[in-house]
Formats: sequence, C-alpha cells, structure tokens
Amino acid sequence: MSVPDPRREEGDSAAEFRDFFDRHYAELARLAHLLTGETDAADDLAADAMLALWHRWDRVRAAEHPAAYARGVVANLVRTRIRGTVRERRRIAAFWDRRPEHTEDPDVPAVVDVRTALRALPFRKRACVVLRHAFDLSERDTALALGVSVGTVKSQTAKGMAELQRLLGGRAATELAAGRR
Repeated sequence: MSVPDPRREEGDSAAEFRDFFDRHYAELARLAHLLTGETDAADDLAADAMLALWHRWDRVRAAEHPAAYARGVVANLVRTRIRGTVRERRRIAAFWDRRPEHTEDPDVPAVVDVRTALRALPFRKRACVVLRHAFDLSERDTALALGVSVGTVKSQTAKGMAELQRLLGGRAATELAAGRR
C-alpha cells in the first residue's frame, strides 16, 4: 500500500487552480466590468476574486458548479465595492454639506450606451440582466451566482429589462438581450 505524497496532491491542486484561472479569469473580469462599468476596477475585482478562490480552493473545486461559485464571489465583491462607494459619497456630502435638495433620474436618450444605462440600474437588477443576457446563464445558474431564489432572478431580470427599455428605447434593450452589446 502506497502512502499519498502531500506535495503531489498540492501540485495537482495548484495545477487545477491554474487551469481554472486560465479558463475563467477573463469571464470574471468581464462580469465585474459589466457590473461596475469600470475597466480598472474590473481587473482588480477579478484578481481579488481569484485570490479568494485560491484561499478556498478545496471548497471551490468540490463545489457542484465552481464557475457559478466564482461568479458569486465577484458579485459579492462588486456589491461590497458599491456599498463602500455609496458610504464614501455620503461622508463627503456630509462633510461638504453640499447635498442637492432634489435629484431626479436623468432623462437618458435612446442613443446612450448600454453600459451607462446598466449603471443606472440597482445592483440586483443589473446583476440579473448581465448574467442572464450578457453571460447567457440560466435562471438557476444566475440564482446560484447571486445567492437568491429563481423567482427573484425572474422578477429582477424582467424589471431590469423593462427599465432598460424605458431608458434606452426598445431597440437598444433588444440588442442587449440578443447579446450584441
């Protein structure tokens, strides 16, 4: 009977992670970019997600859907970043005491880029629309990635698409749904 060599198992684990990284990093960076609208932040968030995945690699590789797990990590990191940004803006506004008395949603013409309109959506709607239409995930996979129910994915996607149609006009939202943007 041979005794397993822990160094070999560690090497196999590292090789599996490298393969996972090579296959999924670009997808995770794209997801982060679509959720934040910021290229630099997207690379940072994807790298942070990969680091978190590496630290939990035994749990990730044992998961039924490791890529869905990874997308969930990115979505949570984006959510944390957005919350931090909102808190920072509130602190700055309180410090400078220059809060606008009344802010309205901008009247976005139909020619506005889809990414700008996506940034106008609340996080959950934006995440559902992006995962369902830009990444072509099923409702179930989207629910797994976001840690919500399938019903939530259905309602948030429908509401998000309706809002995009209102913001962009029917043609641009239809192009998003078809994956052309």
